[in-house]
Order: sequence, then C-alpha cells, then structure tokens
Amino acid sequence: MRTPYADWMKIGLDSWMLGMEASTVIGLRLTKLAAGGPGATAEAQRMVAEKMQAAWELQVAAATGRLGSTPEAQASKTLRHYRRKVRANAKRLG
Repeated sequence: MRTPYADWMKIGLDSWMLGMEASTVIGLRLTKLAAGGPGATAEAQRMVAEKMQAAWELQVAAATGRLGSTPEAQASKTLRHYRRKVRANAKRLG
C-alpha cells in the first residue's frame, strides 16, 4: 500500500539527484569556461539560451495543464523536466 508520503519521498530523492547531477554539470562547464577561447564563449551563450528555453518550456507546460493537477504531480514533472536537461548537458560535456 502506498503511503501519502511516498510521492513526496520520491520527489525529495529526485530533488537530491538533480542537485548532484547539476553539480557535475557546473563543474564540467566551469572547466570549459576556464579554458577560455571560442569554446568558452559558445558554452556561455549556450548555457544562458538553454536556461531560458527550459524555463519557457516549463511555463508553457504549467499554463496548459501538462504538469498535472496535484502539487505532487507538478513537482515530479518539473523535476523530470530539469533532470532531462541536466543529463543531456552532462552527456554532452562529459
């Protein structure tokens, strides 16, 4: 039987994982930026554009009801959205 706290426990774990994955991407990006040159400039521009795009996509999903109707569903889908983006960056930078 699923307890009322099971969804929130999963959300907590997913949040922690997002933090760990994001820390990895931050380290990879800092390394690239510290190297300087055209690659660093492109990465900085890409980073800002990706953040704006990810936020926009999430706002559209929220406005159109695609995040769900419960706080648990909304939190879970938001985390899934950002974790997908972070994992793609980790793969690309790694």
